[in-house]
Amino acid sequence: MIIGGSSGIGLGLAQALVRAGTEVTVVSRSGSRLAAASRGLGALDHSGALVRTAAADISRESDVERLFQEAGPVQHVITTAADGTGASGPIATIGVEGAQGFLGTKVLGPWLVAKHCAPYLLPGGSLTFTSGIAAYRPSVSGSVVAAANGALESLAYALALELAPIRVNVVSPGWVDTPVWDTLAGVDRSAALAAMAHRLPAGRIGTPADLAQAYLAVLCNEFMTGSVLHIDGGHRLV
Repeated sequence: MIIGGSSGIGLGLAQALVRAGTEVTVVSRSGSRLAAASRGLGALDHSGALVRTAAADISRESDVERLFQEAGPVQHVITTAADGTGASGPIATIGVEGAQGFLGTKVLGPWLVAKHCAPYLLPGGSLTFTSGIAAYRPSVSGSVVAAANGALESLAYALALELAPIRVNVVSPGWVDTPVWDTLAGVDRSAALAAMAHRLPAGRIGTPADLAQAYLAVLCNEFMTGSVLHIDGGHRLV
């Protein structure tokens, strides 16, 4: 199950899993994005039985509880969802609603997912969160984003102990070329990504396919728990 799998990094992971013949449930709160993702993933699903979709807002406990009751047993759960609307900018300009919206989907949402998915996870199952480079290299206008990403990693450490033997890990992406940059950078998108590519030791921006390989490694490694896997092109070093 990929929560936030209808676009960006989550969709890239869903594509990789479907190509590998894995049954996937894609979760999003956007019906239009779910429909588009279902069509695209369906084209990769040659068996016609690998892709399911479910609508849920993980900041709402009733949605999360219903999601797992209806889904039933699941092997792995990955969260990539986050609502960054109104969460970035100088601290004096950020409204409480924007901060709460981001923290609700980025921290409280994964906490609710852990609370309600644990009884449904099959033996050898895992829970994987998605944090981000902002926890280590925050922007001058990114206090809420930095705080949420850092908190999410600490949450994973605690849950790896409490929910054991369920494995709980985090993938921490750097800058990845996804549609979110249309909102974050607008007309300056290409210039912003090119400038970061020049700065990074890897010499380029990440892709959803790069991140998909990281998640697959986490899902397959039965000795990995309480870990943060950094896929950031060396961003933490510069």
